Order: sequence, then C-alpha cells, then structure tokens
Amino acid sequence: MAAKPSVLLVDDEPQIRFAVRRFLEARDYAIVEADSCATALEACRKALPDAILMDYSLPDGNALDLLPQLQAIQPSTPIILLTAHGTVDLAVRAMKEGAEHFLTKPLELSTLHVILERALENQRNRLKVTATESKNTREFQNAFIGTSTAIRQLARFAENALRTDGPVLIEGETGIGKGTLAVWLHRNSSRSKEAIVDLNCAGLSRDLLETELFGHEKGAFTGAVSSKIGLLKVAHRGTVVLDELGEADLVVQAKLLKVLEEKRFRRLGDIRDRQVNVRLIAASHRDLRTLIKENKFRADLYFRISTVVLRIPPLRERPEDIPPLAACLLEKIRHDLKSPNAELTPDAVTELQRYSWPGNIRELRNILERAVLLSEDGRLRPPHLRFEFASDGHPSSSASFAGPADTSVSLAEMQRRYMQRVIEEEGGNVDRAAKRLGVPRSSLYKKIKAMDLVVSKGSGENL
Repeated sequence: MAAKPSVLLVDDEPQIRFAVRRFLEARDYAIVEADSCATALEACRKALPDAILMDYSLPDGNALDLLPQLQAIQPSTPIILLTAHGTVDLAVRAMKEGAEHFLTKPLELSTLHVILERALENQRNRLKVTATESKNTREFQNAFIGTSTAIRQLARFAENALRTDGPVLIEGETGIGKGTLAVWLHRNSSRSKEAIVDLNCAGLSRDLLETELFGHEKGAFTGAVSSKIGLLKVAHRGTVVLDELGEADLVVQAKLLKVLEEKRFRRLGDIRDRQVNVRLIAASHRDLRTLIKENKFRADLYFRISTVVLRIPPLRERPEDIPPLAACLLEKIRHDLKSPNAELTPDAVTELQRYSWPGNIRELRNILERAVLLSEDGRLRPPHLRFEFASDGHPSSSASFAGPADTSVSLAEMQRRYMQRVIEEEGGNVDRAAKRLGVPRSSLYKKIKAMDLVVSKGSGENL
C-alpha cells in the first residue's frame, strides 16, 4: 500500500500540536513535530514531508525567515502558515515568499483539513504534469486484447500482482507492449491517484541516467546551472517504470537497489539522503539471468525485482489474438489518418496471422498504418500489407523503402519513398507498379503528379 501523507507540524505550543496531531492522525496522516526554526529544519531534512503546517512566530525566528530555507530542502512541498495575529500585509508577504495558505488562530480543524487536502491535491497535479511531460505517449491502454490462453493467463497473473505493492518485472520481446502493461498495473493499483513516470535506460550513459533518476544539485557538474528534480522525486508515492533495465550501468543498479531496500537516494552533488516511496516496475526484452552470468547485471537487484515476473508472450505464439489486436489498432489509425472506411479484408487478416511478427504489436501498427496510406478505397487487401521481414528473418525488399526501423520521416514521406521504390523496381512501368501497389492506374498517376515522383524516361509512359 502507498505510504500515508506526512505532515511536518511546527508550533511552540504543545497543546496546539497535540490537538492538530490527534485530529490529522485520525484522518490517516503521519505527523512529525517541531517546536522551533532549528528543529523544523532538522525534521524537514530527515522526514522530507509532503506538507508543512507552521506557526508564524517561533522562539528563534519567524516563518518568513524560515520559508526560503524549507523550500530549498523541499521545493515542491506546500507550506501553510498559522498565526494568532494575522494581517492582510503579513498574508501578502507570506504568499510572495511561497506559502500556499495563510490561516489565523484559533484554528477550525475541519477547515484546516480541507485546505490541507486541497494543497496536497495541487501538489499531486503539479507532479502529474511533470510526469506526463516525461512519459512517452502510449498507443493504447488495454493490455490484454485477445482470447488466447496465454493472454488470459497473463491477465490473471497481472490481477494477482495488484495484491502486492512490491516491484514487478515485465519480460517480453521488443514492441510487445511492456509499457502498456506497466501503465495498466499503475492505474489499477493503490497508487493510481499519484504520478507515474517512465524512463528507457537503453543508450543512456551512467551520468545521464543518474541525473534523470536521482536529480542533481546546482554546480554538481559542469553545466549544472540549476538544481534538477529527478524522476524518483516526481514519482514520490507513485510508480517508476524503467524500461530496458538490463542496459543500466552497474553503479546505477547499486543505487537503485538502495532505493528499493532503504527508500532513500541522494542527488548528484548533494551531501544528504532523501526519502522516497515509489513502486518500481522494471521491463526488459533481454534475459536478466543471462546478463547476471555475463556480469552485466547485479544478482541482488534481480532477486529484489523478480518476486513478481510477468512475461508477455510474442504474437507468433498467439495468432488468434492478431484479429482483435489489429481491429483495435485500426480503430485508432482510422481516427489519426482521417480514414473512417479503412477495414481489413478476410484474406488480409489471414496474411497477418501467417506472419511471424518479430516486431510484435509495434510492427503490426506500422504495417496497418502503411496499408491505410496505400489503399484508395479503404479496403485493406493482402497487396497493401508490406511486411518488414521475410520468412527467413531478414529485411524484406518491399519494406525497406525507408528502412525497416526508420522513424525519422513523416508518414507522407514514407508513402512517397515507397511508391518511388516500387516504380523504380518495375522499371518505370506504371501499370505493373499500380498492380503491385494494389491501386488503380489512374490513382497512381495522380499520386505521381502530386508527389513529384520520378518515372524513368525509357519506360514509355507519357505523364
């Protein structure tokens, strides 16, 4: 289960602290107390609270002096000021210094509770916005489309995984939907109201991966002109998804193990640990046990994250799931490409089920999207399906017009290149090219003119 929200209560009057503490603890808050500026700073460093309730006047200073110091420790934590001598001027100054709210004593505890809940909700929303900006857009969120025994078994195992708040390891080939399953686990967990962030560890250097995960202090290294909040802090009380964890540097793996075991981490350039409560969902297309034997992955980290292992079966092991998957993907493609009439013919569905799908769901979407672009009447037939790889596992010549993994060009440019390639392979013969593309000859002529395609002079075609 997710941890209780923690509140730092700063007041030099024991009776007030007792009353507020009892009230908030009854509403499932964890309370940390302090009675001065000095003890408040110490408690804030140790507890890293989710919110701070603070009296204005304290024995060794006041809230306006303390606010900047608390914000330096916990930049995103809402601070609510309490005072027995409130004035409009003092309230304005407190808000300018960064206070979330300003309340006068005697306190109406029910009002305090509403304001505290609202402040924490605003904080969650800010973190969710940050998390959304750092998270890759998902194609679709149903992780269990299909009727096969394998996908139904995966659904049951995933349901069981919701009973624990511990780490989950998702295994599966490239493009199979590991990220989609991770999002499903978060949205159906006790942390669903909190942020979810994800990071692909593949190709990231040790330094970059560390600063993305843990953050850094100003001046921690050349170019660190300001402090950076790491993804662990953004996902506090929520979920962190680390894709291709097997590619992470061993030093980063050791630090991640500390996060899981001690719920603490340290920013680059910082001298103190920070507490964090996150659920880790790790994903990998590689066998981590093999990486352990090759001394590329820590065995202790593997044992920590592999209590629950969910393996997503590849499409070639469940061809009966391809028709409903294709239908789901095609629905979104119709909307994106404004092709409401696009539909697969029965022969095309059969062709999809015969293919081995080395790129799995991601490849399936690419092929369907290309087919919609090639079809003139919306009927997706076998000639429209240009598979990326031949049966021998090597790239297919008909699919290599933009490279089987080239995602740097637009869909329109991909279509233009593909048509140009087919025309060239047919020696400039528009009749044969049209038959290969599965479009009428007149339609191809229009495409040639609209896209400024080149037809060889010796082809005998008069454009």
